[in-house]
Amino acid sequence: MKGKDRYYKYSDYLKKTYGTKVYKLPVNLPITCPNRTEDGGCTFCSEKGTGFEAMPASVSVERQLETSRDLIRRRYKAEKFIAYFQNYTNTFMPLFQFRQYMQAAACTEDVVELAISTRPDCIADSYLKVLAGLAEENNVHICIELGLQTANYHTLDTVRRGHGLAEYVDAMLRIAPYGFSTCTHVILNLPGDSLRDCVETAKLISVLGTTLVKIHSLYIAKGTVMAEEYANGRLDPGTKEDYYERLKLFLEYLSPDISVERLFSRIPEEDSLFSNWGTSWWKLQDEFLSFLESSDSYQGKCYHYRNGSGLRGVFNDRADEYSK
Repeated sequence: MKGKDRYYKYSDYLKKTYGTKVYKLPVNLPITCPNRTEDGGCTFCSEKGTGFEAMPASVSVERQLETSRDLIRRRYKAEKFIAYFQNYTNTFMPLFQFRQYMQAAACTEDVVELAISTRPDCIADSYLKVLAGLAEENNVHICIELGLQTANYHTLDTVRRGHGLAEYVDAMLRIAPYGFSTCTHVILNLPGDSLRDCVETAKLISVLGTTLVKIHSLYIAKGTVMAEEYANGRLDPGTKEDYYERLKLFLEYLSPDISVERLFSRIPEEDSLFSNWGTSWWKLQDEFLSFLESSDSYQGKCYHYRNGSGLRGVFNDRADEYSK
């Protein structure tokens, strides 16, 4: 994966999967997170969550999708769409209610996929069975988005994530038999995380077989614990050069079969105290791609740690001859 294609872009994944360009339609539901009901939620999460571009949760699923679909269809001549349940924990509700919301989206015209954002500790077999039934009944694809953020469980505790690594592993193993796509969210420059943590996070999600990864640069949303820490000088997001190095290492250890949906976070300026070092995400992306090229770096460059890497070059036995 060199030259122009130094990482597996999400747009290429969508074209490969659906044969055309596909657009996401954000949907807000009147929900919250289990973490927020106990200790106020993650230190980086604001009251708005992450659904900055979606319509109010008081609007029906059908209305939200139809309004966004018609707008994007006129603007981009789009034909296929993903109903994206982005904000908060979209499996944190009674099962019957979950099915109603998902059914409403699955029945919407030209929706080919349901993307459900949730937490690793909110994946249960009963909810997966509901999604499997809807997928078969409505001929829609299912993608479950899991917020892992980092493989460093000490950092997960520090940011009050409310779960550890085992919950993520359990969620991935439970999802796998259904054949659903998965998208893992990570933040590469959380306070306390090292370059080694970036590497181990890439290795973990590669071994567990996530389909997609959405990479976030840390932003400081207003009204959060991190906003207070940042304002008081107790939190340093680091330099963009440091983030480039973290992102480069992460991609090098990431399986080349995993599509990368995003490299940098996006948040409205009015909602943040800090985001992307005061630079637009597309300019940062151009700079980072130049950095990859100058470093002769690309996704999967160091992806050689699976299938008994410690045996390679040590023994001369040809195992393939004995497997016949």
